[in-house]
Amino acid sequence: MQESVDRFLESLESERGFSANTVSAYRNDLVQFIGYLEQPPTSDHQQAVAQWTELTDQHLRVYLLYLRDRDYRASTVARKTAAIKSFCNYLMGEGIMRGDPAANMISPKVDKYVPRAITPDEVDRLLEQPRRGAETGRPEAIRDHAMLETLYSSGMRVSELVALNIDDIDLEQATVCCTGKAGRQRRVPLRASAVEALRRYVESARPAIVIADEPALFVNHRGNRLTRQGFWLILKSYAERANIVDITPHTLRHSFAAHALKHGVELRDVQQMLGHVSISTTQVYRRLATEGMVVEPMMDVVGTVDAT
Repeated sequence: MQESVDRFLESLESERGFSANTVSAYRNDLVQFIGYLEQPPTSDHQQAVAQWTELTDQHLRVYLLYLRDRDYRASTVARKTAAIKSFCNYLMGEGIMRGDPAANMISPKVDKYVPRAITPDEVDRLLEQPRRGAETGRPEAIRDHAMLETLYSSGMRVSELVALNIDDIDLEQATVCCTGKAGRQRRVPLRASAVEALRRYVESARPAIVIADEPALFVNHRGNRLTRQGFWLILKSYAERANIVDITPHTLRHSFAAHALKHGVELRDVQQMLGHVSISTTQVYRRLATEGMVVEPMMDVVGTVDAT
């Protein structure tokens, strides 16, 4: 049974362009599902399933009750339901199943997600923390200042930020080229403060900590590529110093989008800068931009995005 799951996950990544995070979540969901199906009969589990051809819609109905009884959030149950439905559809396409037991599987209603953005004042306070350290010439602080400036200036995802190589930035053109979901690349303009912070980092700080032949733009204290987890610890530390609560690595991306729309940047331009395939994904930021947020000048230059 696990072999079928492995082949399904490979197809999601190689053929359908699912992100690594989504594939990882689906893997966890389906491994949990297999573990449930292989359990001996209990009060909330009728019979074990040894192969996928034995799976019925009754198994799925009872499994959903099993998840809900364990107080999973509706969004989590919805994702697990999506993983199972997609997997059963795959089994149908491979000829392993003749019928689709998940055809009538109902996903729970999930409240529409509204991202959280911090205010421009909070952004300034956050950026001020590494800026102070950068003034002392400490390489790590110079790096951190450049990272936070780049993230807020471009609106890129944290995974895109840590994946940047030194050749992806063009300081003369004030742009950065990042690779988003499904390998889609886009070139995003940078504001002047981000260019200045990057220039200082590249010229003085990065050479002091990078190891030879490391292509990564942002490196840790060992000279290797910085990880998402490493960035999260850095951000959390500066947020605490700035007295900003409830912040995540995605918060600066949300803030960038909301502030840009508040300044009158066209929705389509923000969509392209964020790398959203559908403009409906970007529209959620309009609510943040119209909730009375006081926005001071954020972007001195708004350029166009070169998507490839």
